[in-house]
Amino acid sequence: MEAPVINVGIMSEKAVSFVFNGEYVHTESGDFLTGEQRAINVNGNIVYNGKLSRELFFEPAAKEACFDLNAVTIGVDFHWQRREDQRFRGALNLVARDNAIVVINQIDIEEYLTSVISSEMSATASAEFLKAHAVISRSWLLAQLAKNQSSPTNGEASSLSMRRTADELVRWYDREDHDMFDVCADDHCQRYQGVARTSASLAAQAIAQTRGEVATYGGTICDTRFYKCCGGVTETFEHVWEPTPHPYLAAVRDGRAGQTSGLALDTPDLTLETEAEAWIRAWPKAFCHTRDRDILGQVLTDYDRETSDFYRWKVTYTQEKLAELIKRKSGIDFGAITDLIPLKRGTSGRIERLQIRGSKRIYTIGKELEIRRTLSESHLYSSAFVVDKEEVCRSIPGRFVFTGAGWGHGVGLCQIGAAVMGAQGYDYKQILAHYFPHTSLEKRY
Repeated sequence: MEAPVINVGIMSEKAVSFVFNGEYVHTESGDFLTGEQRAINVNGNIVYNGKLSRELFFEPAAKEACFDLNAVTIGVDFHWQRREDQRFRGALNLVARDNAIVVINQIDIEEYLTSVISSEMSATASAEFLKAHAVISRSWLLAQLAKNQSSPTNGEASSLSMRRTADELVRWYDREDHDMFDVCADDHCQRYQGVARTSASLAAQAIAQTRGEVATYGGTICDTRFYKCCGGVTETFEHVWEPTPHPYLAAVRDGRAGQTSGLALDTPDLTLETEAEAWIRAWPKAFCHTRDRDILGQVLTDYDRETSDFYRWKVTYTQEKLAELIKRKSGIDFGAITDLIPLKRGTSGRIERLQIRGSKRIYTIGKELEIRRTLSESHLYSSAFVVDKEEVCRSIPGRFVFTGAGWGHGVGLCQIGAAVMGAQGYDYKQILAHYFPHTSLEKRY
């Protein structure tokens, strides 16, 4: 059975520069093209080679042909955001929208996954870790495609859900149900940064050896999430996104053999504030508690490694900086910030609802990504944190010190923990059973 073909949104820009390496066919005109190309949006149309179009589609004339895109933005809205030139295989689709050109790559899902595995981590990571990630990346994607096909809104659903009152905003963000393509190429969906990162054969081998293999629960393909570092315990789905429990996205202690089925007996209840605070201030043993540079190099790219601490981390704000940041990010003038109070935590200690107290206003925000965005220029590493206040007077703190645990939302596979498991001799099925309890593996094509 043939692998599915998917459409990946790469970028959206006023003008797009690209290079055909090998012959590409413009399907409308039948022209064969090579070399440097440029298209620009003018009044909602694409101007290309002196002609106006709403859409352009280019197919490779030979399998080995590829195309380069210049100045692709990666890490959008994260602290590592930057631009880089990227190379892609497959077809190129340009679509006019408003005042921009949307660039879409149409590609075989298995070739797409080879790039994802190499983009999300080093393509020289351990074979079992790469195979585990191949399965969850494939499962996540196919689960999203199935969701789109069954959606009554035909792919036009909102990318976020929100509950707002006079005193509270609870909002969660998920993968956009894109109306022009299946998935985007950035961290918002899965990192897909072209073929330049796929030179190592291990990534291609991991994809080939798990071809068509997905994680299932009750016969349905699992929505297998992942992130950098859980901080010792994974989070449950409903504390981060919509309040729908997923039995295979449960709280798991990131520990040794014998602690892989649910929470270990020695794990405190991190939904309790006193237990969460003690846990976050400690350095408990976990797979993802490592400073092994070789293992970390399997997971963290050069720009990821600009972050030196992630299992436990600290961020400090002055009163002036925090007040200005929260006002700018939330649109609410709290005045001087007097306190930050966790009202609800998830199973990993990540805060789901946070009350912000100011001299002018008291307001509650959630869920975890809304909290992380409001309290940082880009994103806090996680919402599993405690706050120490250094007071300059009785009621107004002068500084706030955040001590936190983990990097990312914490739901599903902990990439650093899985890399450690692979290095310690666990096979990919054991890694998947650890982070996704109660699941099975099935071949779907």
